[in-house]
Amino acid sequence: MFQHIKAFGGDPIFRIGAAYQADPRDVKVNLTVGLYYDEQGRLPVLDVARRAEQAWAEKNLPRGYLPMEGLATYREQVQKLIFGADNSALAQGRIATIQTLGGTGALKVGGDFLHLAYPNSEMWISDPAWDNHHSIFQGAGIPTHSYRYYDARTQGVDFAGLMADIRALPEHSIVLLHPCCHNPTGADLTDEQWLEIIDVLRDQRLIAFMDMAYQGFGRSLDEDAFAIRAMVEAGLTFFVASSFSKNFSYYAERCGSLSVVCQSADEAQRVLGQLQAVVRRIYSNPPSHGGQAIASVLADPELFAEWQAEVECMRDRIATMRRLAHERLQEIAPNYDSSYFVKQRGMFCYTGLNLAQLEALRRDHAVYIIDSGRISMPGLNQDNLEYFVQALAQVVTDDSLA
Repeated sequence: MFQHIKAFGGDPIFRIGAAYQADPRDVKVNLTVGLYYDEQGRLPVLDVARRAEQAWAEKNLPRGYLPMEGLATYREQVQKLIFGADNSALAQGRIATIQTLGGTGALKVGGDFLHLAYPNSEMWISDPAWDNHHSIFQGAGIPTHSYRYYDARTQGVDFAGLMADIRALPEHSIVLLHPCCHNPTGADLTDEQWLEIIDVLRDQRLIAFMDMAYQGFGRSLDEDAFAIRAMVEAGLTFFVASSFSKNFSYYAERCGSLSVVCQSADEAQRVLGQLQAVVRRIYSNPPSHGGQAIASVLADPELFAEWQAEVECMRDRIATMRRLAHERLQEIAPNYDSSYFVKQRGMFCYTGLNLAQLEALRRDHAVYIIDSGRISMPGLNQDNLEYFVQALAQVVTDDSLA
């Protein structure tokens, strides 16, 4: 019956990660998947999360279904974290928020809802992009396109190209944007640039879909939400997908959220109802374990402060690896411009390496980077940094690979 079905080619990130796992060499470096590793190369289990989990487990409560929209305390605390506790839209009840299966689940639910609300609308996604963005929204029935974003010459944002592209979009076009820590480039917009973009979004009645998977990994928990809060102040209707996978090291718990900022409390209630209907058609109810722990931490001032300090430590470690890689490359490959390590921000670093260079890194040095040239910075630590920069220096100074 399924002889006509083609084989799955595999996810490009996980495929190269699998090649790393299969590599028998003793010395190897994995810079593929976006996971935060500590200085010892381990996925951390945050002590504050462990204690919150234990406290909830000791209550021995029944494990019935959560509501379709998720745990009420979780949703309330997520809103405060993303929008700020004193946000006017929160006070007015204008934000519809649901608990989702990670950030990916938030994108899927939002995509399904938008295709129902605006069946003729199409989506524009940054170039380059996280490949799964196109797949998720196309799977929801929304045609996707690209707008200019990265400038290889400056190793930063092509702001003029971005603005020209979104100014040309028809009304009710959907624009996917990253409030912080752009994936895959690490090149972020300035606050001033965000204000210019917000004006265009409002004036042309475009629908912004903000994907914030790394809150706290850029500048701080509050500063990374600048664009979101500025959009509220500007009176926009827009979407926010968020995730606790990275900043809570809660990858397997699939804890995310989808929020829709509306124009009135009545509109927010109707939107919430339709989001519930979408959830019901996909997975019915979110899981409770991770959400209970996150809600407990965010609601308790002492636990929140402890978690905030943990996020700061993770952010600082990533920034340190960026600085050390740049400084060392300046010493051993002074003609190579490695300034992108310190210009960019967050989990990812966009190298601009070509496929021949990337294949040489894997083949000759067991340094694994995905085909886009994106480095997942937490894969570096004090033990493997020197090996990595020596390998990179050899590859980028080899004229036969240019």
